[in-house]
Order: sequence, then structure tokens, then C-alpha cells
Amino acid sequence: MKFADFVCTAAIRPDLKADTKEDVIREIAGALAEAGEIAEEELDSIVKAIMKREELGSTGIGRGVAVPHTKHPSVGQLVGTVGVSHEGLDFKSLDGEKVQLFFLLISPPDRPGDHLRALENISRQLRDDTFCRFLKQAKTVSDVTQLLEEADNNQFTA
Repeated sequence: MKFADFVCTAAIRPDLKADTKEDVIREIAGALAEAGEIAEEELDSIVKAIMKREELGSTGIGRGVAVPHTKHPSVGQLVGTVGVSHEGLDFKSLDGEKVQLFFLLISPPDRPGDHLRALENISRQLRDDTFCRFLKQAKTVSDVTQLLEEADNNQFTA
């Protein structure tokens, strides 16, 4: 699975403003609602589901990266987006560091394979220090999109 299979370009946020865990999840999920990828009336329910998942253990996986995700019955297919916080924020990350890169995933409950493949792709790409460094420096949607395309084309050596 590639980023192009699930990342909604119209919902990419290269300059997140939120400074708390719940607010950043709401900001990124809200971008998916604005892009028409999730129903506006489901936004609160989706944010609650992601926060419930966070209670099980932070999806802040370390090295400035978090992958908040959930399964939700309101979506028909896997959808996701990317957000960049240049300041970084406390996400209760496993390594205690501030998080700058957010990959949000929402998938239908009956498609666990897609969900796992997307998580695997994200974690594989994020092992590449160069990819992460460039993504943290991205200033525009175009910058982020180009990096995701390069990752999809195996231009980083993870």
C-alpha cells in the first residue's frame, strides 16, 4: 500500500495550529471533513473514537511522529491525511519528545487488512531519517505531497 492509496491531498495541513492532543486530532480530522472525506456530523464521534484509542496507549511512536488512528463505521474506505506542527506538541509520545508529524488514519471496521497495511507503510517510511527530516521542514501542501510521492516511489532508503 502507498500513501497515494489513502492520503487525501486536500486535507493535508502543513502548518497545524493546535497545541493539545485532542485539538490536533480535531484539526486534522476536521480537515478530512472539510475535504468531504468524512461526514461533518460524524466529526465529534470520530475524534472521540481516536481519543479512546489514545487511552489504550499513545500513538506517538517516537522521533517526533504520531499516527492517531481508529476504525469507524461512518467511512466506506480507508482515508487519511498528514499534518505538520512546526512547533511540535506534547502527545505523550513513547520517547517523551514533542510530536511534529501526524499521520491520521480512519478505516471501516470491516476492512482491518487495509488499516494494517497503511500502518505498516507509514511505519516503514518513517524509519527513514531523511524522509522525516524533510517532512518536518515542509511548508506547503505541495512540499508534503512531493515527499509522499517520492516515498511511494521508493526514493528514500528506509
